[in-house]
Amino acid sequence: MRNTGRSAVGLSVVDLSVVVPAYNEEQRLGPTLDAITRYLGEPEGRWGEWEIVVADDGSTDATREIVTARRDPRIQLVASPRNRGKGHALRLGVAATRGRRVLVTDADLAAPIEELEKLDKALSEGNAAAVGSRSVPGAEIGYRQHRLRELLGRAGNFLIRSVAVPGIRDTQCGFKLFDGDSGRAAFAGSRLNGWGIDVEVLQHFRRADWPVAEVPVTWSHQSGSKVRPLDYARVLGELGRLKARALRPADAFAAVLFLLMSVALYSGRFFDPAHRYLQDSLQDQNQWEWFFAVTADNVSHLRNPLFTDLQGFPDGVNLMANTVMLGLSVPFAPVTLLLGPAAALSLCMALGLAATATAWYWLIVKRVVRQRAAAFVGASLAAFAPPMVSHANAHPNFVILFMIPLIIDRALRLCAGTRVVRNAVILGLMAAYQIFLGEEPLLLASIGMLLFACAYGVLRRDVAKAAWRPLLRGLLIAAAVCLPLVCYPLVWQFAGPQSYHSVLHGDNAGNSPLALLSFAERSLLAGDADRANALSLNPTEQNAFYGWPLALLAFAIVVRLWERTVVKALAFTALAAAVLSLGPKVRVPLTDTVFPGPWAFLSDKPLFESVIEGRVAMICAPALGVLLALAIERLAAIRRVGTVYAGLLAVSLALLPLVPAPLKSTPRVDVPAFIADGMWKPYVQPGESLVPVPLPDPGNAEGLHWQTAAHLGFRLPGGYFNGPYGDDRVGIYGASPRHTSNLLRDIRYSGKVPEIGTNWKAQAARDFAFWKAGVLVLAPQPHDTELRQALEKLVGRPGRWTGGVWVWDLHEGS
Repeated sequence: MRNTGRSAVGLSVVDLSVVVPAYNEEQRLGPTLDAITRYLGEPEGRWGEWEIVVADDGSTDATREIVTARRDPRIQLVASPRNRGKGHALRLGVAATRGRRVLVTDADLAAPIEELEKLDKALSEGNAAAVGSRSVPGAEIGYRQHRLRELLGRAGNFLIRSVAVPGIRDTQCGFKLFDGDSGRAAFAGSRLNGWGIDVEVLQHFRRADWPVAEVPVTWSHQSGSKVRPLDYARVLGELGRLKARALRPADAFAAVLFLLMSVALYSGRFFDPAHRYLQDSLQDQNQWEWFFAVTADNVSHLRNPLFTDLQGFPDGVNLMANTVMLGLSVPFAPVTLLLGPAAALSLCMALGLAATATAWYWLIVKRVVRQRAAAFVGASLAAFAPPMVSHANAHPNFVILFMIPLIIDRALRLCAGTRVVRNAVILGLMAAYQIFLGEEPLLLASIGMLLFACAYGVLRRDVAKAAWRPLLRGLLIAAAVCLPLVCYPLVWQFAGPQSYHSVLHGDNAGNSPLALLSFAERSLLAGDADRANALSLNPTEQNAFYGWPLALLAFAIVVRLWERTVVKALAFTALAAAVLSLGPKVRVPLTDTVFPGPWAFLSDKPLFESVIEGRVAMICAPALGVLLALAIERLAAIRRVGTVYAGLLAVSLALLPLVPAPLKSTPRVDVPAFIADGMWKPYVQPGESLVPVPLPDPGNAEGLHWQTAAHLGFRLPGGYFNGPYGDDRVGIYGASPRHTSNLLRDIRYSGKVPEIGTNWKAQAARDFAFWKAGVLVLAPQPHDTELRQALEKLVGRPGRWTGGVWVWDLHEGS
């Protein structure tokens, strides 16, 4: 018998060691030892000298006595004083072995000892380990385990393959043969005490580049298994610990910095989201909080998340045709219900921006440069470039882009031609998820990837020739996976209730050439609000503004690194995206000369017709970020101190003007007590709506904030969303206007009350009936006196002041 922890160093070497972990195995261990010794002893000498090491994991029954009662010196025991898990037992057992080869087998012999011959053959072919598998062709399953246990095992193996040891289908089968020295080194380096040690050891082999063969075996479930359903969750927890330990400190530090940068950007609102408003978001913050609130409400009541009539009543809103981001608003539903939509949106945007930066960092480190500092700078530009900061005010769908780098990486894997089916399936799932995060960003990312692929393919035709077949095959498989998942939502979006054909953004929403070289409003050092707003649609659509110093630096990088194909392809991608972003009409700055732009060929095509073409310049951000990372890595390799200082100075001068100031915020207007305290409830009967005056629209969507504050207790006519207008069903912002809604809106902005006679009163009565209005509510606001005068004439009586608002109960006199 060998005592716990005793080293095998200095003892004679044997040909084969068999390690059997055991915990309370008095019923099964005896027959197992008999089967192993009988097989290893017959025919004599087949396996050479051998030993069996039973690693007892603190058993409380007669397990140890069964081992010590045997007089065979080749059967030995190592024991733990208490139960610590299979991983701890295996670590003790393997450390005590002397074999040139080490077999690890479970005490139940679910895989018969006779299967050792198959593993031994694989090891003899040059592999460092041979793992028994139930999941590769040729495996035979005798008596199956319970269906639930089998499903949990398959799900766990899928996750393990995805994140830890890709290429091995079955890591948890307890029948593995190792080269002795390699196995002892791997187990000695392990830290997990539970079932996850199999993954940890195989991960050690993978990192050491030791070949591992997966061998089909015969396997049968044995009663009395020590694996419980909760153990599957523990394995996943241990897998998470493995991934955390594998993370380099520099990578963790980068992720933390990205989070701090994101929180700093949103600091004006992040710490008090319910009472602060991002003033440059226009009315988008109200809209997005409503999106999160209505999604959570639909989820909690098991309603269709693709439609609602809470806004735009009575016609309703096609939520799939709006940027609801179901991919996040659905999983965030518990947060929304618990903390409210303002906190949920704020948390989602801050975390999402940090996740986007981290994803770009991961892609740059994996595919472009190894130098962490260079990757950090490149990812910072990709995620915090001026266009991203502009959209951070109001558009989470253009800020939360963490799936885009993952999609790019998976597409590159397809080009390599390895494991095409697996990578294509994952790409299809990723694309489906991105559709539920934002379709327009996916379209723009596809444009960027296409531009890069075309440039790279022309420059490296040998690579293109080798890649196009697996890429095409993979894309077809990905489409076959993606389309069934998104088919119904997309049909609903384009043909469902309140669907529309396109959203028109004016004759030309492209960037001015000057916008590409100017500085954004939120630039901490160089921002000029008047100039930036003169060159953009509004503060949330400053889609270029990279600044002339960065443009000069990018040009210098391209010239200096021109020999590299990736640099040429990135330069083409950034330049082509910048030109496309100029729109269908390009005006020469400071002149009246206008030329047709390349976007003119796409502007009337399906999908492209709804794109704000200036946003195409956002493609430049990651392209410039990667160029910057390449340049910094090259600088780090230069020995001349002066050259390094000059290069870093140039980088600093190009980036410092782009550092953003925190987004502007302002105290939020309080919701009137009439709404906040539920005083509205007696006025709105089932099936009726509450009508804020004027009706909510893209210019004034405070009514949506009222509705979320009232926990979506009433319906609203009007609103801020995309919906159809007219017989052509062209897309517009807000509900289809009616005469009365137009009248009230004009009075709010002009302060002028027209002559209101019988016709206006009759029209108002028809519109109130169409909206199924129960009550009109006028809150203090600009020109509220004129609005009150108009309502008194339209309704025929004065309103009542209650709960901080003027109220007209439309049930009176009915």
